[in-house]
Amino acid sequence: MARVVRHSKSARRALDSARILDQVVENQLPLVARLPEGGSRTRAADFLAELVLLSQAYRHHAEGWISRRELERRGNQTMRRLSHIRRRSPLSLTQFTERD
Repeated sequence: MARVVRHSKSARRALDSARILDQVVENQLPLVARLPEGGSRTRAADFLAELVLLSQAYRHHAEGWISRRELERRGNQTMRRLSHIRRRSPLSLTQFTERD
């Protein structure tokens, strides 16, 4: 027998947020796969992995496994880790040359 689950408005919003994050990851995966192996590919993969973990936290909140406060804590932690990943990237990818 199929189980019918009715979610609260908050749980539905959390599931919607998880779906959006999943779509972002799904759309970016082909681009990451085409990056050359090494720094930029690793950073991009790490970035997407953080989004996957955040979408999982939203689903856990929707199921009632974690509180809103814990979801907020995990969201803040994700933002700190994403900032750290961004700081790992080179300061400038632009190469300057002399004008003739």
